[in-house]
Amino acid sequence: MTNYGNAFANHLQDNIVAIKKAMGDSTDLVIREMTLAHTCNIGLFYLDGMADRQTIQESVIAPLLDRVDDPTVSLDVIRMSMLDASDVQSVQSMDQALDKVLSGSLLLLMEGHAHGLIVALPGWEDRSIVESKTQPVVRGPGDSFIETLRTNTTLVRRRVKDVRLRVCTITIGSESKTDVAFMYLEGVAKEDLVRDLKQRLEKARVNQVLEGEYLEEILQEKKRLTIFPLLYNTDRPDTIAAGIMEGRVAILTDGTPFVLLAPTMFVDFIQSAEDYYQPYVFSSLIRLLRYAAFAICMLAPSLYIALTTYHQDMIPTQLLLSLTAQREGVPFPAFVEALLMETTFEILREAGLRMPRTIGQAVSIVGTIVVGQAAVEANVVSAVMVIVVSITAISSFAVPSYAMAIPCRILRYIFMGLAATMGVYGITIGILVLITHLCRLDSFGVPYMSPVSPYRKKERKDAVLRFPYRSALRKRSGAK
Repeated sequence: MTNYGNAFANHLQDNIVAIKKAMGDSTDLVIREMTLAHTCNIGLFYLDGMADRQTIQESVIAPLLDRVDDPTVSLDVIRMSMLDASDVQSVQSMDQALDKVLSGSLLLLMEGHAHGLIVALPGWEDRSIVESKTQPVVRGPGDSFIETLRTNTTLVRRRVKDVRLRVCTITIGSESKTDVAFMYLEGVAKEDLVRDLKQRLEKARVNQVLEGEYLEEILQEKKRLTIFPLLYNTDRPDTIAAGIMEGRVAILTDGTPFVLLAPTMFVDFIQSAEDYYQPYVFSSLIRLLRYAAFAICMLAPSLYIALTTYHQDMIPTQLLLSLTAQREGVPFPAFVEALLMETTFEILREAGLRMPRTIGQAVSIVGTIVVGQAAVEANVVSAVMVIVVSITAISSFAVPSYAMAIPCRILRYIFMGLAATMGVYGITIGILVLITHLCRLDSFGVPYMSPVSPYRKKERKDAVLRFPYRSALRKRSGAK
């Protein structure tokens, strides 16, 4: 906590000078002085834009002016019977008071009193609740989290109407002082899990927390040697509510619409919220399609490199003749072809994300088509390589979680290198090492590859296929 000065002075003017000095005469600091009963001076302090000026006028200033001539007015009377605000607290030190003011509250000080009142009247502009842009669905709830912490906890409470639902808020970051909330079902979530999460974050010595990724890196500090996400993040309230009811803990960070869920497993990143809003047969087929898309995204270019470089005898004759004819005149080996095209597509993908949305998508699509066609006509790459890279790119978008698509894109280059050096044998070795690595991972004590490794029969019904509700057992990944 920043040290502005430990205690208030008895004289209001001394406090005003101290607050101005602590805030550096910031132009957005509003100080309103009032006189009650002709002798009692009162000071109101708030930040313009952080506190609601209209509510301050109606709930604080107007009640004070109504009793401007009352000689019995004191801080206790103001707190107990005069203010219309719902959250009024007494504050003893300037440290605590200014931290609250910086969060959008109003500070009320009175002459002759070495303490004050904090009135919670936040008034900053909020983004409206809209449909999720990262995990949209055809059927299902259309709301998503926003950047305001209290709005996000409300969206979860609307879905989990259980008295056991607990919300615990802590402040992290010596400079940003970001509010972080834990939401869990008491008696369902493991007590050790909740305690471990709190202890790790409370012990973290960081200056700022501006997004959930800061917390994710803190919580994954012991698992740095992995590119796979060990915490699930989403901006969908229904997904978070379902996870909480399964015994997991949601971590909400003020200032970001993305909420973390712990513990998590590999299968969570392949599943989508829409799986539970569609018929179970259709959802199961779509899940199988996603697993296939994940494998294609990671292995398609490497398999093409291995087959065309080392294992031509495994390719049907007619297809081999067609591939040979297409590669005639191409000056690069298959590995260099794939490397050029994959890197070019990644650049176009990144450019499309960073450009203005009105033209970004069009530029990325048109750029991909133009570059691919020009490369084929110039005999820099073969047409089949463009097809392979295109299918690989499209498959990456079929993975519901963007966090899981990132390691898939990284592994693609590793498998391409293995295929170029050892062919299918290199790919096989890479897959075995990858599976071993995934099986060694855990998320707060829960095996990452559960329920496959270790095998859990009761939970397997929701791992790959989505069984009917009447036969599927309720899973509690982090529960007792």
